[in-house]
Amino acid sequence: MTLFFIVTVPAFAQPAAADSIANDPMDSVEVSLLTCQPHDEVYSLYGHTALRFRDLRRGKSIDAAFNYGVFDFKKPHFILRFVFGLTDYELGAYPYEAFLEEYRHFGSMVTEQVLNLTSAEKQRLRLLLSENLKPENSVYRYNYFYNNCTTKARDIIEQCIDGTVEYVGREDYTPSYREMVHQMTKDHPWMQAGNDLLLGIKADCPTDRREQEFLPNNLMYDFDHAQIYTNGRYRPLVRERRIAVPAGVQVVQSGLPLSPWGCGLILLVFCVLLFVVEWRRQRVFLALDVALMTIAGAIGIVLTCMLFSQHPTVSLNLQFILCNPLPWFYLWPVVRRRSTHYWHLTAILSVLFLVGAIFQHYASGLLVLAPCLLLQCYANLRLKGHK
Repeated sequence: MTLFFIVTVPAFAQPAAADSIANDPMDSVEVSLLTCQPHDEVYSLYGHTALRFRDLRRGKSIDAAFNYGVFDFKKPHFILRFVFGLTDYELGAYPYEAFLEEYRHFGSMVTEQVLNLTSAEKQRLRLLLSENLKPENSVYRYNYFYNNCTTKARDIIEQCIDGTVEYVGREDYTPSYREMVHQMTKDHPWMQAGNDLLLGIKADCPTDRREQEFLPNNLMYDFDHAQIYTNGRYRPLVRERRIAVPAGVQVVQSGLPLSPWGCGLILLVFCVLLFVVEWRRQRVFLALDVALMTIAGAIGIVLTCMLFSQHPTVSLNLQFILCNPLPWFYLWPVVRRRSTHYWHLTAILSVLFLVGAIFQHYASGLLVLAPCLLLQCYANLRLKGHK
């Protein structure tokens, strides 16, 4: 990436003089929106968006992809910073063919929408990209739903347009953020469950057209149907649509043999069977109490940490009713078989948690934890002794 900045883009990165802009119609320049389909790598499951700037004038040939999705996994605490909404992404520029090579390798289709921009709008976009490429401007605070590589590409295009971009409304299509995430992760149940664990009730609210454009395919659809309104006249936003990389054969890696729901059902069956044994023997299995309290408390620690995240959609999470650090505070008294209000409190919280499922979609398999705990609450409140 750095080499390309030095060797290929220096002429692009220098703002043109004001008098030269007026004399340069930029007829040989094409600006395109690139929409890349997902492949099996985790970072690519939602697709990707980039911009193409192509200038074929003799002696000034530039064909570059501008990508707002540059990040470095090797930076310290990258995953933690991503979870807490503290991840910084940056704008990078690559030779166009080099950018496409990754998607050819993974068999992902890339669609190019050539934008119907005037010479002045192309020049304005050129200057905006040049400004954004500067080291002091290239880094931005990334947010998956509200400020990602797709919304950044949309915003900079809208900034350069004379007039307004009018989109076709989709009033009959109002999915929640969670539903859209489910659509993109349907073949990765454990990743879907992890997302559902972290996302709160705000992720279940209906979204409007602009909010849905965080997904590359939604933005591509909206661009296809958008019009630019300038001085009483309309023109389509997209002049031409073509396939830059055709769809190829994708290799899908096999995941874990059991789904989250499968693991949850196994836990439920195990707890029911042990409850029957407990009832017959009139003794509570202490090891089962400890196991369930440890699981609920561990998940609760994760959800407690998310309270400090900058992601707006994780701040209010009803799963916190059941999964919170409370079990760990009562773990020692339970182990020592001391009198405690933990089981009364857990019974109430488990019922409230199940009621909360009406308002929020819970992580796959997590719902079964409530009946497991309720069974142990009943056993501890009705039976005598421990085993």
